[in-house]
Amino acid sequence: MTVLGEFFAKKSIKKADVSRKTGISTSRLSELSRNESTKLKAEELFLIALAIDVAPIEILNKVCGHVKLKKAK
Repeated sequence: MTVLGEFFAKKSIKKADVSRKTGISTSRLSELSRNESTKLKAEELFLIALAIDVAPIEILNKVCGHVKLKKAK
């Protein structure tokens, strides 16, 4: 399960509801929830945040919080 999938599960978010509100297919939401190599688009993140009534930065921090800049040599 991906970080986004864990976020959905923790908040009891139903993919069908998100799909209906955003137009993102349930299969795409499932792929984003299960497959670590699937890339979440900024537009998708924003639509999901609107659909579940959270600030986009909350999802962004959860999904990308581990990303760090590389140290210069």
